[in-house]
Amino acid sequence: MLQSQTFKIALPLLVAILIAIMPTPEGLSVNAQYFFAVFLGVIVALILEPIPAALIGLTGVAFSAAFGLVGETAKANRDWALSGFSNGVIWLIFAAFMFALGYKKSGLGKRIALLLVKALGKTSLGLGYAVAFADGILSPFMPSNTARSAGTIFPIAINIPQMFNSTPENEPRKLGAYISWVAIAATCVTSSMFLTALAPNLLAVSLVEKNAGILISWGEWFSTLALIMIPLFLLVPYITYLVYPPEQKTSPEAPAWAASELEKMGPVTKKELIMLGLGLLALVMWIFGKTIGINGTVAALVVLCLLVLTKVIDWEDVITNKAAINVFIWFATLVAMASGLKKVGYLKWAAGLISSWLAGVDPVNIVIILVVLFFLFHYLFASVTAHVVALLPLFLGIGMNLIPAEMVPSLAILLVGSLGLMGIITPYATGPSPIWYGAGYISQATWWKLGAIFGALFLASLVLLGFIIL
Repeated sequence: MLQSQTFKIALPLLVAILIAIMPTPEGLSVNAQYFFAVFLGVIVALILEPIPAALIGLTGVAFSAAFGLVGETAKANRDWALSGFSNGVIWLIFAAFMFALGYKKSGLGKRIALLLVKALGKTSLGLGYAVAFADGILSPFMPSNTARSAGTIFPIAINIPQMFNSTPENEPRKLGAYISWVAIAATCVTSSMFLTALAPNLLAVSLVEKNAGILISWGEWFSTLALIMIPLFLLVPYITYLVYPPEQKTSPEAPAWAASELEKMGPVTKKELIMLGLGLLALVMWIFGKTIGINGTVAALVVLCLLVLTKVIDWEDVITNKAAINVFIWFATLVAMASGLKKVGYLKWAAGLISSWLAGVDPVNIVIILVVLFFLFHYLFASVTAHVVALLPLFLGIGMNLIPAEMVPSLAILLVGSLGLMGIITPYATGPSPIWYGAGYISQATWWKLGAIFGALFLASLVLLGFIIL
């Protein structure tokens, strides 16, 4: 264990040192090379996670600012180091985490899932749709798919196969394996369907704005990606039923169990109704923000204040929410690190170098190639966040070099829209994956096989969308 931890700490440092001492390539400044060395060390550390992810990002920013790798003056380096903390999207992520807490504390998230099981759970296919719909209803309001899928839906869904004596050790294919795969596949789709369904989506939108000057609103995200996400979402339980069918076809006990759980919860509470109303208020402001003149971050902060004032959550919940504060620091520092690549000129240099290899290719084909590569590169990452920070600015830069300006927004929406979908490919590709994989119903070999099948389906849908919007 100690040796493994030592390796995880040593490898990022070794990578950073090796990059730093290599001869500086033509056209790249020494400072840019040093900053890229720190940046790559941070990315490797995020993949291995020898220390908390937020501390990794903070260390990279502090080190770069202290050695003056980004700005020409001490003040410029300080301003750069703190720039991520003033980013509106980072505050939106923080506020949205409180929405997730509100759904949990009020009991509304649990009630929604149980009501769906009660209504749809008479058959195994119906149970699949109940699990998927529960995720779909919660996803616009919960930017952590781990909190949504693993924290809210998993504790309910995992009880159902056990009623039929389907356990990891005994007949996993009877029901448990089917429900597990539908749950992870559905959350991957919903994570791409809504801007606010996955925290890295919000980080990606911020990076797109910083690097390409393109602002992707909540409504623009949904109206574009819904063309493929809604059909995929509706098809996931059925396709899973065909490709990886449960042996148990009916489940009459499930609705009865859900009804008994709802009885234990009692009638709908005042807090649940308030949470429902505030969730809808946030959604309306996100969708119509441009029309009514309210910024998405401001809308989220207003609803956060209302959550506390109406006592759905307490102020103590806000200031002691370790997950939200951790993500706030983590993403703020990663935004700064990603912007640093642009400031020092590394992105321009790297994008120009790679662009020379694609020169002369048809612009539409370039977009498709970039989207496919961006998706497949996730096999190398255990973190969607690390993937976004490492690759999104670079792929955007390559596209901006090679395709007409009017096609860049389409490239941007295809790249950011792939972030949730790519979580399906491996047992470690997105936050809830280790939870559902760890339940033990699906073997590693089967997970990789199903990941390849559904990954190909999801990627093909993205490519199809690309041809539609280009």
